[in-house]
Amino acid sequence: MESNATHLLIFTRYPFPGKAKTRLIPALTPLGAARLQRRMTEHAVCVARLTVRTAAPGGCSEIRVCCTGASRRDFRAWLGTDLQYTPQVSGNLGFRMEQAFDRAFRNGAGSALLIGTDVPGITSDILHQAIRNLRYKDMVLGRALDGGYYLIGMNAPFPKVFEGVDWGTGMVYEQTRANIRRLGLTLADLPALQDMDRPEDLVTLRSDPRFNDLFSGKSIISVVIPTLNESKTIGRLLNRLGRSEEIERIVVDGGSSDKTRDIAAREGAVVLETAGGRAFQQNRGAEMARGRILFFLHADTLPPERFGDRIRAALECPSTVAGAFRFRTDDGRPVMRLVEWVTNIRSGLFQMPYGDQGIFLEKRVFEEMGRFPSMPVMEDFALMRRLRSRGRVVTLSDAAVTSARRWQRLGVVRTTLINQMMVLGFLGGLPIRSLKRLYHK
Repeated sequence: MESNATHLLIFTRYPFPGKAKTRLIPALTPLGAARLQRRMTEHAVCVARLTVRTAAPGGCSEIRVCCTGASRRDFRAWLGTDLQYTPQVSGNLGFRMEQAFDRAFRNGAGSALLIGTDVPGITSDILHQAIRNLRYKDMVLGRALDGGYYLIGMNAPFPKVFEGVDWGTGMVYEQTRANIRRLGLTLADLPALQDMDRPEDLVTLRSDPRFNDLFSGKSIISVVIPTLNESKTIGRLLNRLGRSEEIERIVVDGGSSDKTRDIAAREGAVVLETAGGRAFQQNRGAEMARGRILFFLHADTLPPERFGDRIRAALECPSTVAGAFRFRTDDGRPVMRLVEWVTNIRSGLFQMPYGDQGIFLEKRVFEEMGRFPSMPVMEDFALMRRLRSRGRVVTLSDAAVTSARRWQRLGVVRTTLINQMMVLGFLGGLPIRSLKRLYHK
């Protein structure tokens, strides 16, 4: 952490239905208001990360989430492990902000900016402007159109600016400005922005592509399907996925010599071509995806009915970072039922599902976790380990049915042994090229 750099403080609460954005509940329902709170917080964090990445050397060094309503563990799972988390103290809003600034300066901040999460119009450019202003002004304020402010910044602790303010009223901004003048401090103003506190404020969000799905329907799920000579399976899978505005079907082909691409195009899927293996294919599909939710699905795996609703419901909890469906094959032999049972114990108990169960997560989480690692095998195992370290990975009770063709071709015992040797080799540091040879042996 660099001394004299700007620290970014984000004030937010965990989006529990009924406790988040309560003044918007009549217009949105408790669940809808919580979803909006969640989405606006994620936007504020994204803007803060971009500000840190694009700041000049020594310009901005830390993002600290001042949180309430849940544990640090839940916040880390929701918003990421690269941020700092501090519970808000008890007291009115002014005292809580005063304490947050005091902590920042005690931790070596040269200046500090505090933002709320009610203003979807906040941008990295505005934060950079605030940082620049604090080089020659004592304080900076960003006025909210309801009479409060969405940002306050200072280059030293000024606790008296929070005294005598009627928090929660339309007088907050003017009373704070009056305190600043009374203390003889210099002030820079930022552009005024609309916050989201009242039902009438929501009009501007209904046409905003970042938020309009909260009002117009379900979030889009982008199904990313890596293929290589899957002409016998791809048509059946695309038919199961169906054609819907809520489901985007992306087939990323790795150089098939059969009719895979033609069949996918005929079925109306988005068809891409990428060499290098399944990790590269899936990353390419995710890059082009329009949906907020990604669902990585093998061409020989069929998801359950109403899979989209199951996925959306599973990801409704902010601290759930990813999930998959229960494992099942199309081979009804008792020995395969044993394989399924063991696999589902690993997936459920140890939160380690694999790609043939269908992996789903939010696109923002996928990008924050670094996407699939660029390796020819074990890419799903490596990603799931990272996801599990961040938060909860769920295995749903509905089953995705995958083809047992590999077990049938190589034999159940041999396939199981190879799979276990792959895991042990990966954990033991065996070179990826050796693992690739083992898998294709």
